[in-house]
Amino acid sequence: MRPSIRCPLATLARCVAAAVATLPFAAAQAQSTVPADKSGSDWRYALSVYGYFPSLSGASSTPTSPGGPTIDVSAGNVVDALKFTFMGSFGANNGRYGFFTDLIYLDLGGSKQGYRDFTINQAPISGNTSANVDWDLKGVLWTLGGEYRVSDDPRLNLNLLAGTRMFSLKPRLRWNIQGDLGPIGEASRSGESESSEVLWDAIVGAKGRYALGDSGRWSMPFYVDVGAGQSQLTWQAGVGLSYAYSWGEITGMWRYVSYDMKSGSSVEDLRFSGPMIGATWRW
Repeated sequence: MRPSIRCPLATLARCVAAAVATLPFAAAQAQSTVPADKSGSDWRYALSVYGYFPSLSGASSTPTSPGGPTIDVSAGNVVDALKFTFMGSFGANNGRYGFFTDLIYLDLGGSKQGYRDFTINQAPISGNTSANVDWDLKGVLWTLGGEYRVSDDPRLNLNLLAGTRMFSLKPRLRWNIQGDLGPIGEASRSGESESSEVLWDAIVGAKGRYALGDSGRWSMPFYVDVGAGQSQLTWQAGVGLSYAYSWGEITGMWRYVSYDMKSGSSVEDLRFSGPMIGATWRW
């Protein structure tokens, strides 16, 4: 029986930097920055580009063969390089009603030699066991939603939102284990496994901004959503500071994104947390 490899993505952090989970936040920010049209007769638009620099923790399971034991790897200590990423969002509103969409593509990976931060069938390894591992992840996060403005007070802008989020991910793991693995045979000590998964979840939440001071330039944007579907639970939250110009605004935020997967998923859970900065153009 060949083992299955389980990768707790414990700190994938820097590799995802500028990547993942910037999710609907820039989109949410884009929507929040679209000027309200009091007459409700014209569409107003906003386009955002942004970077996200999070730390990451979590767990992923990558089978090497059906029915075999598992090798549990702390992939967060393995993945250390961002290969490519694209992030962008777009939003529009017409009076109280609006929509937003956000797309992120990421490609990251890394490797470790003499790696010891793993277990076999969730049991500790012996003192003379280590592994050479390579771990890669390609993923797409896409959010699409509609919103309704419930407060347009000069001090507080508040919108309720509902929509869907898609998470497509493709992890790949290569391994070569040395040392005492007990009953695991030679054929299971090295190999490669790749899996793919697409998750769709419905989300609901709120977003908006609170004006700071009387100049109208400084404000505090915020966002929160929660959802479920093909994942067991996904939610995110963030708060930041924004400064407005005639063409748009610059926004800095701290945001947190969480995914808890259902049993049998190739990735068990993911947690992203860190700063984000973006620019929004509106017309």
